[in-house]
Amino acid sequence: MASRINTGFTLIPNQKYRRSNRRSTSYFSNTLGSDSQPLSTLGNFKALPLEIFQIILRYLSVKDISMLSMVSKTVSQHIINYISTSSGSKRLLLQDFHNLELPSKRQDSIILEYYRSLGLLFKRCTLLLPTKERLKYIHKILAEVSCFKFNGCAAPIQCLGLPCYGMFLQTLTAGWDELECHRVYNFLCELTNLSRKMQTAVCSKPGSARKLELRIRLFCRNVLLDHWTHQSDSAFWLTRILKPWPMVNQARLLYIIFGPVSPQDGQVVWQKMIEGPTDESSLKDLADAIKLLYDTGTKEWTADDVISLVDELSVVPREWLLENNARLLILSGNNICFTFMASKAVNGRAIELAKLIVFLALVCEKELYCMDWAVKMMQKVCKVFSTPVERNNFLQSVANAFACVIMEMLQSVMSGDRDEDDRSFLNLFHLVHAQANFHKEVLYLTMNTLST
Repeated sequence: MASRINTGFTLIPNQKYRRSNRRSTSYFSNTLGSDSQPLSTLGNFKALPLEIFQIILRYLSVKDISMLSMVSKTVSQHIINYISTSSGSKRLLLQDFHNLELPSKRQDSIILEYYRSLGLLFKRCTLLLPTKERLKYIHKILAEVSCFKFNGCAAPIQCLGLPCYGMFLQTLTAGWDELECHRVYNFLCELTNLSRKMQTAVCSKPGSARKLELRIRLFCRNVLLDHWTHQSDSAFWLTRILKPWPMVNQARLLYIIFGPVSPQDGQVVWQKMIEGPTDESSLKDLADAIKLLYDTGTKEWTADDVISLVDELSVVPREWLLENNARLLILSGNNICFTFMASKAVNGRAIELAKLIVFLALVCEKELYCMDWAVKMMQKVCKVFSTPVERNNFLQSVANAFACVIMEMLQSVMSGDRDEDDRSFLNLFHLVHAQANFHKEVLYLTMNTLST
């Protein structure tokens, strides 16, 4: 008898065993309910009351709930219902945006990663909804978090609310087509009245609405721009911000969003480019934004558009010191720098161009950049002039510009107009060395050309 049992067992094919297993599972499911449609979507969860299902969700991480939401449409709907409850939203929407107990970088990364996961959960749960309905539902849930609002936080600089909101939206909208992203931007503008606030800022005297400028900067940077990994995405959102406005207002907005700020209160410093030479850190964000618009090659930004924007930016709020203008061009890269200078050459502004060459050389000297770069840039610009006479006049203008700027600085030093740190004297010192090194590179270039 034992032998027959053993033989019978070994003769059972694997396929029959799997069918038997499926029959037993089906039997178990049928004991839970007779409705076949819910069974196909809820499975064994149908045996649980909704309250128990929600209790189970409390023990799951956001990532686990996100994975569970992909099981079926019905399970996803139950999760949406859970999120909509006060206990569910309170548990999922962490609001520890001002916690100073943990080291700042560690705290930032933890909570930002959490909201990345939460954005993925909402993306999966609302997958089947139209874009408009998705945005309405998500806004309804997130409206409980005051730090996600434009004016919601009393201490916005120290708050992680807007960066978390931005990380959430970036994860939610990643992979959406441009039309849907347009709708997202329009929805946010209507929600925050962003366009009206921008209009007030760009039409007011620079610095007269400092708090509003700060809020616009923080919202645009933290929510719309800073979290994207692909330049094309960042360029898309920056284009949405800038393109509705005329060029002069685009330059003002660009300065508000990317210009230098005070380390004390984070507010935009409008006089930074006018009062004296600035450093690389004050211009880096502006240069990166300009490169972003120029390099991504979107149809909405031609090279002429970007060069016009740079030209307009250099007089915000008034005409910049040429040294600061030269530093911005160097940071913006060779292509933008050459295109900007070539534009001046084509438009007959050779004297302005010659003076700009002087300050490009000065910045190279101060920052220990290779001086041959400035000489080669001048050589490249010379080719833009159509006749030898124009080229010779331009080169004469460069030599005159060096002499003129040196005399101006020398007069300032000799008049006793010296600040506490002898900045004017140091500037003169650097300029004399810049002239010497610039002409040395010109001689090298000339001798190498003759020898070949």
